[in-house]
Amino acid sequence: MTQDEPLKYTEKIRVLIVDDSAVMRRIIMSSLLAHPEIEVIGTSENGLEAIADIKRIKPDLVTLDIEMPEMDGLTALKEIRLFDRRLPIIMFSSLTQRGAEATIDALTLGASDYVGKPTNLGDRAEALRVLEEILVPKIKDLCQKINRASSAQAKPQNETAKLSSVLANSSLPNLREKRLNDRIEAICIGVSTGGPAALMELFQLWKSPLSVPMFIVQHMPPKFTEYLATRINAIGVIPATEAIEGQEALPGHAYIAPGGMHMEVVRSGSKIHISLNENPPENSCRPAVDVLFRSAANTYGSHVLGVVLTGMGYDGLKGSMEIVKAGGRIWAQDQESSVIWGMPGAVVNENLTEKVLPLTQIPNEILLQLQRK
Repeated sequence: MTQDEPLKYTEKIRVLIVDDSAVMRRIIMSSLLAHPEIEVIGTSENGLEAIADIKRIKPDLVTLDIEMPEMDGLTALKEIRLFDRRLPIIMFSSLTQRGAEATIDALTLGASDYVGKPTNLGDRAEALRVLEEILVPKIKDLCQKINRASSAQAKPQNETAKLSSVLANSSLPNLREKRLNDRIEAICIGVSTGGPAALMELFQLWKSPLSVPMFIVQHMPPKFTEYLATRINAIGVIPATEAIEGQEALPGHAYIAPGGMHMEVVRSGSKIHISLNENPPENSCRPAVDVLFRSAANTYGSHVLGVVLTGMGYDGLKGSMEIVKAGGRIWAQDQESSVIWGMPGAVVNENLTEKVLPLTQIPNEILLQLQRK
């Protein structure tokens, strides 16, 4: 299978729908049944039923509502993760402040991804369109491992050819040899699907502050990144905040790009400041990893470490190329520990990575790297 061929499924994806609303269950089912590679094998009306049904029918994926009677989705998620750590679970939540907080809780507790509920269930056509454009692709991406297909996301053919040409004409071996003697002055992390739980694990593993600033792009809408920063800040020794326009980047601090805004780093004399903008999305993302990585390459040159974690798509690929061309380093999360090996797989497949590591090894490797002079 070449990278630009559509993914072929060897067996149907068996989905369990969990929602207390009969209308919502019917709409989700109608959306999924339009796809022959997806099979709805059951529905549950609350968390208690869902737990029993998961143990009984063993679905490949679960869609799980957050607000339900008897047992809500967050409680059910905690129970499910006690006996099944790998089952893909997509949370359904309202895109309100309360819904955003609950969604962040779910993602940090181990939910695979989330979908905002269609706001107007009375408009069936609109609700189906939302599910078709958002839910169905997430289901297919999360279940690629089940079907033993490559989980690295396909790039458009012209992008592949363009990047390969740049690689062929660059002096990457010389750059890699040179950067071994360069100290790290900044860490940039790009992450998407599975990111909140991955970030929580990273920050829990660090037992002492870092000596350089850290910049993070997590694909999320406004408000969600604010709550994510609050959760991360509360669990570890590294202060984490949602980035603010113009603020100085300080060593030992982590800055998360606000949802809906690109984040760049710029040098002003001896100081580094954060610049935010609402320029057009890149790779259908805002914030985009490519924007951060590109600016870090321009600002830090060979002294930047870019780390690409779990996520679908290939955002971060072109930015990683810029970091490597500047003499910097790129590391990637390995396939086994990734929820989706799209973004990290893309940089690995283009031979941009210095290291490919399990998630749990990345914090210590970063500390070791920073200790080298």
